[in-house]
Amino acid sequence: IARFFKKELRANLSEAALETLAIIVYQQPITKGQIDQVRGVNSDTSLRMLLVRGLITEVGRKQTLGRPILYGTTMEFMQYFGFEKPEDIPKSLAEVSLFE
Repeated sequence: IARFFKKELRANLSEAALETLAIIVYQQPITKGQIDQVRGVNSDTSLRMLLVRGLITEVGRKQTLGRPILYGTTMEFMQYFGFEKPEDIPKSLAEVSLFE
């Protein structure tokens, strides 16, 4: 996953934050509970870091008990990683050239 992201961001974000970001990218909109379930650990710190950097944002509330916050990526995320439109994001990591 880390190879997918630019080197300068990798230096600034922890592996946990990169993992959390990848989960959000491929499963958005997604709740914190769903992220925690995929990762198997608490994602509070990673989510906070990604929110502060503007790479993710709250996109709404899930219409279930407790109305948990839904997270998604931002235009800043798109610009930072050089995507012009959502369709430019690889459908899976298998489509990413890890040797660029």
